[in-house]
Amino acid sequence: MQQLLNWTLDTIRSEESCFSWMEEYRYDWTPLVKSAVSKVIDGQTILLVTDEESRWFSRYVLSKINSNRSRPLIPCYPLLSIFPNLTALSEVKDIEILEDMLDISYPNGYFLWYVGRSNHPFAKIVFRSEENFMWVIDEEISNSFKLKGGDPLLDIKLIQLYKLFNLTIEATMFGEVELEE
Repeated sequence: MQQLLNWTLDTIRSEESCFSWMEEYRYDWTPLVKSAVSKVIDGQTILLVTDEESRWFSRYVLSKINSNRSRPLIPCYPLLSIFPNLTALSEVKDIEILEDMLDISYPNGYFLWYVGRSNHPFAKIVFRSEENFMWVIDEEISNSFKLKGGDPLLDIKLIQLYKLFNLTIEATMFGEVELEE
């Protein structure tokens, strides 16, 4: 069984598409993905949240995450589908009521996976907990993975990161990666 950091480097280097950019960011990535994958392995549900620019990514993830029939299904749902009035939440009290509903709905736990800009209204919901899995565009937020919005390869990088996340889940499920150090 391999340590997560070493496995991540090997996986990045074995990727056929230009993924070498991720080598220098693996130290930022590894603790975040370790936390998210641990939650998935513990049976928590992923609630995917994106800003409008990244909505395509949400559809992509949802179409791919359970397409591999050789592993258990991952509970992953778009938060906007579960709670269509998400755009109407602005008061802290309303967000707390949403969190109460999610706590009741997901007794094994859940975490939000956010992809988007920090100034989007959904970000304030996600930023309430550092336990969420956050890919933030154009701003460095504590406990998040930063991406550059002006990067012409941003869409490709999002897909590569998703692939790395998905492979990490699989490798952990099948005992190839050790999350604990």
